[in-house]
Amino acid sequence: MRSTPHKAFVTSALAVAALAAALLPGSTASAAAQAACTPAQVVANGGFESGTSPWTQSSTSVITSRTGQSAHGGTSFAWLDGVGGTHTDTLSQSVTIPSGCSSATLTFWLHVDTAETTSSTAYDKLTAKIGSTTLATYSNLNKATGYVQKSFDVSAFAGQTVSLAFTGTEDSSLQTSFVLDDIALNTSGATAPPADSTRTPAAPAYTVSLSSNTAGTVWTGHESATFTNASATPLTEVYLRLWDNYHGTCSAPPITVTNVTGGTAGALSVACTALQIALPTPLAQGQSTTIGFDLGITVPSGADRFGHDGAFNMIGNALPVLAVKDGSGWHLDPYTNNGESFYSLAADFKVTLDHPTSLLVPATGTSTDTPGTSGRTVTTATASKVRDFAWAAGPFSKISGTSPGGVPVNIYSVSGISSSNAQSMLSTAKSAVDAHAGRFGAYPYGELDAVIDNNFWFGGMEYPGFVLDLVSTTALTHEIGHQWWYGIVGDDEYNSPWLDEAFTDYATDLAQGLSGTNCWNSVSWASSAEKITNSMAYWDAHSSRYSTVVYGYGKCALHDLRRLIGDSAMTTLLRNYASAHWYGVSTTAEFKAAAQAATSTDLTSFWTTHRIDG
Repeated sequence: MRSTPHKAFVTSALAVAALAAALLPGSTASAAAQAACTPAQVVANGGFESGTSPWTQSSTSVITSRTGQSAHGGTSFAWLDGVGGTHTDTLSQSVTIPSGCSSATLTFWLHVDTAETTSSTAYDKLTAKIGSTTLATYSNLNKATGYVQKSFDVSAFAGQTVSLAFTGTEDSSLQTSFVLDDIALNTSGATAPPADSTRTPAAPAYTVSLSSNTAGTVWTGHESATFTNASATPLTEVYLRLWDNYHGTCSAPPITVTNVTGGTAGALSVACTALQIALPTPLAQGQSTTIGFDLGITVPSGADRFGHDGAFNMIGNALPVLAVKDGSGWHLDPYTNNGESFYSLAADFKVTLDHPTSLLVPATGTSTDTPGTSGRTVTTATASKVRDFAWAAGPFSKISGTSPGGVPVNIYSVSGISSSNAQSMLSTAKSAVDAHAGRFGAYPYGELDAVIDNNFWFGGMEYPGFVLDLVSTTALTHEIGHQWWYGIVGDDEYNSPWLDEAFTDYATDLAQGLSGTNCWNSVSWASSAEKITNSMAYWDAHSSRYSTVVYGYGKCALHDLRRLIGDSAMTTLLRNYASAHWYGVSTTAEFKAAAQAATSTDLTSFWTTHRIDG
């Protein structure tokens, strides 16, 4: 990051339950296995986004996306009646409600739109049934301007396979439309399962197409995100992080998301940097889905990681990315300007940027340029297994080279950077990328782009395959080190900032031939609460100590660990640790365990002395 900061478990059916089932007249083994309940959502395609199966409909026009009505979530819905004459529509699906579940709840969203004017007579009706039981009847008297959610306890049907059916009837005149969407039947046991520590949504793939104004300060277009639920707990929602809304206000946000498909947008939260998207139906483990939305980006003035320095635009963290959920719940930490909050899982990006040809557009990943419309160029950047995506746009001066290890390196300079300084930064980048690769594993991101601007107040900032920096050998070596420590080996940057900053500063020392001799001797703690492993919540409240402790004391602790276990063991430890967490997520506990496994020396007192908790 900134190197110069100014700044449920499932149980098996018991054998005794099976025996009891065999002994009870008229019972079945499945009905008697009350000890087992796998929480599930048993309605398939309840949001009608996957065609018509397994629904049975009275006509091909019931499940639709035609104009005249709109979906509650996604683009499709079930539209019963609305003809304005004698008519009946039906919609049904066979569902199996598991035995052993103490709770089963049917929900659906209903919109009633009618031309009837009466306030007393139910001319047109919709009946909802499960099995032979009528759950409710609605009519033209239930008209409303939007969708209303209906909910029913259907626990009595546990262990049964029954038909879930909707029947809409109209009389001879004046239409009434009964519009259904997002139908779900959720089952659960009496006791909530333990939280699943699996990180999800997994394997995100983002596809983005944006077009800029003449200056590159405004970008508009579309983004979609496809993802899989890796957790045993069904996903009912996801969150998009709109990080750069920190740089504006909720009334005038720099990042706007509109026209969401594949889910329903909720309210912005966390100072408008988090947007809830409710999924149309719970996403079970192993299932995938896609959400899409229109995206607007307005770059504010300022030489920042998101801002424009005159004609030069830096566009970091502007693309919405999926928040992470694990056993602790959703990670929706606030933006920090003192460090980073950008916790995300490795993802694939394909980003198409349509811009004036006069603007060069360095970006994460490998880029290709093709001619666009008059006077414009289309830059297509593709990146695999990266945690986020950044780009810049401006009339940069560009020089290029290739490291001895074969990595293409590009230096983009703003006006005022001398050619000799640009050449120096190119040499530094080529040397640093090979030095880090030699210690921690081959650089995997294709080309490496560095944007150089001495007006950056923060020193430097890293993104996958793309860094922002001052003219500084140490700072650029540090930011390139982040390609491994945060980029390849990920971490929760808000709650464990030392895992990327301390490790990167340590890697920077090694790349520059510095051994950190005696650096721990200068450690002086400000309080008993001060620890290397504190979160950004602590450092935002003690900002003057952040760089000293996390960067300085952190790297010195790693130098001390190397001296304690030996150079060879430390080299092997870090290379193997990077390999084991390649494209994954590192935690302090995992690193401590790996370090202990690398030596016969008991490290308990080492962690205590160096204030490395976790």
